[in-house]
Amino acid sequence: QVQFVESGGGWVQPGGSLRLSCAASGFTFSTYDMGWYRQAPGKQRELVAHITSGDRPFYADSVKGRFTISRDNAMNTVFLQMDSLKPDDSAVYYCNGVYTPWAWGQGTQVTVSS
Repeated sequence: QVQFVESGGGWVQPGGSLRLSCAASGFTFSTYDMGWYRQAPGKQRELVAHITSGDRPFYADSVKGRFTISRDNAMNTVFLQMDSLKPDDSAVYYCNGVYTPWAWGQGTQVTVSS
């Protein structure tokens, strides 16, 4: 059974930083492209960062230069370092495979406000 457990969210002031973690289980993690997604109230879920099985990162224009995705295949974990946070980054953040329709985890709430 595939599972994702996201953590690391919280409240931060604009310009601050957070590091999200996602522990994955139930599949051969190292062979899959992984993504961080977010969903703000009233908006569709969007992919903000993608890391390939070969460790190549891709980013949505809205977060490029501020977010960094990484993975640790030994720990079956994907990370999202978020710097220079803006109020528009406030959302529930989820991880999942990029090309696979697995069930979503509970996500982790990120709130950026002064």
